[in-house]
Amino acid sequence: MLLLRTYLADFVSLIFPQLCVACSENLIANEHLLCTGCLYNLPLTNFHLQPDNIVARQFWGKLQVEAAYSLYYFNKGGNIQNMMHQFKYNGMQRIGNLLGNIAGQQLLQNEIFNSADVIIPVPLHKKRLKERGYNQSASFAEGLADKLNARIDLDNLVRTVATKTQTHKSRFARFENMKEVFSIARPEDLKGKHILLVDDIVTTGSTLEACGIELLKIPGLKLSIATIAYAE
Repeated sequence: MLLLRTYLADFVSLIFPQLCVACSENLIANEHLLCTGCLYNLPLTNFHLQPDNIVARQFWGKLQVEAAYSLYYFNKGGNIQNMMHQFKYNGMQRIGNLLGNIAGQQLLQNEIFNSADVIIPVPLHKKRLKERGYNQSASFAEGLADKLNARIDLDNLVRTVATKTQTHKSRFARFENMKEVFSIARPEDLKGKHILLVDDIVTTGSTLEACGIELLKIPGLKLSIATIAYAE
């Protein structure tokens, strides 16, 4: 019976090949979403081992952040961009869960991240959420929660304004575009908590900064940040 199932699986993969979401090569047995080559060769940052990494420095003097981290470097036209396009626009929500698991395994090695109480994804506006069907940052948060001893809060941080795309805006224009976009529905739930705020890609950090400003109004709250990728 096992041999029959193996032959059947091989036949299905021949007719409907499963492709790596990063490099588009055929996946083989026991590979899931990412091929073994990409799993080990995508550009990891190892920022969990570098307290003063470039993402953390983006928030110096702007937000009181305990620690900041990105899993991968984002290179335009590279495999990370291919994977993120599949994740955000082709309905492949499972990519976020997988990358959250990978990131969570790294963050277990960091005492600060490992002490987070609540994981909060950067929210989409309800209109954008309806169009896409899911929040990619929430998928990443779910994968992180599988590894870290922290709960997810999906509806406390709220995006109240549907902003236009940030692409091609300067850092100042991006920050201005994000002013008063977010609010906290139940601040009492987060008093004294260590929050891990997560997003998919960080560039200038303006969206995360706008979220962080609102969160840090809550008494006793500590803030850390994690993203899937860092783009220069």
